[in-house]
Amino acid sequence: MNKITLGNMASRIPTEADAYIYLETLRWPEKPICPHCGVIGDHYYLKPENGFSRGTTRGSVSERRVWKCKDCRKQFSATTNTVFHGSKVPLRTWLFVFFEMCCNKNGIAAREIARKYGVAPKTAWFMTQRIREAMANDSSGKLSGNIVMDETYIGGKPENWHKNDPRRAKDGYSTAHKTPVVALISEETGEIRTKVITTVSGPNIRQVIKENVSLATSILHTDSAGVYRTIGKEMAGHHVVNHHVGQYVTELSDGTNKAENFFSQLKRSISGTHHSISPEHLSRYVTEFAYRHSTHGLSDTERMVRLMAQTPGVRLSYRPLTN
Repeated sequence: MNKITLGNMASRIPTEADAYIYLETLRWPEKPICPHCGVIGDHYYLKPENGFSRGTTRGSVSERRVWKCKDCRKQFSATTNTVFHGSKVPLRTWLFVFFEMCCNKNGIAAREIARKYGVAPKTAWFMTQRIREAMANDSSGKLSGNIVMDETYIGGKPENWHKNDPRRAKDGYSTAHKTPVVALISEETGEIRTKVITTVSGPNIRQVIKENVSLATSILHTDSAGVYRTIGKEMAGHHVVNHHVGQYVTELSDGTNKAENFFSQLKRSISGTHHSISPEHLSRYVTEFAYRHSTHGLSDTERMVRLMAQTPGVRLSYRPLTN
């Protein structure tokens, strides 16, 4: 795969037809795969009569490239059953936004996408949420080895709220109205898993670890918070650093620095790029930063190709999302 940049993408996909061809090369490097039955390569291209566009049932003209499976006899395209499925936004725009979300370390705001690509702000927001849903579609299995875990709280500082805001804590600082986020990072691979939870409690922490980590083959590295003690006893090992006495590294553990570095990047980007995120949608934003962190060793091209492989089977409707 040739190196992907916004410049060479613009030159390679000047039209919608070219955008479909480009998407096909990303999704099907060798032969097309039928999204209906999974058969590889046993298909033929339905060439339009004029060679480049076809009429739709609603009377409009589309440059979508349509294939037909010789096995199940169903028609499909490179967008079928993916995050692009059913979207009225030009595929060319989709590909540009897709690439920007893969390569921008601090993320990209929906308002900026709306301004750059001429779509409505709601449309830009919905596009980014669908791409984030694909970023969460990772089936790489459970983590193992040395696992660093820590928690943080996302939300504004109570001392910055209006003095008449009923949520404001009397002491000027509280996590009561913030949203907890936990992160688990593999020291060996750098892969990270995140989870937005309601409260930082022993049962919640235990559930997150059991869902993402192989207990028998993993060593947990945390701070001295009591919520980690019970689950730590079920794992191959549990090493603790005590921040209250200024301890951040021990002979057995490098502490929680990796998780804290991730949280630092996450909070700076939320503050600088998105400014504000509602708790209802926070999990997708956190997943976005976790995906880029997990693939930091890949090039922008490799990261985009990998994410493109996670788009099949991901569907997200606007009404349930906003409800």
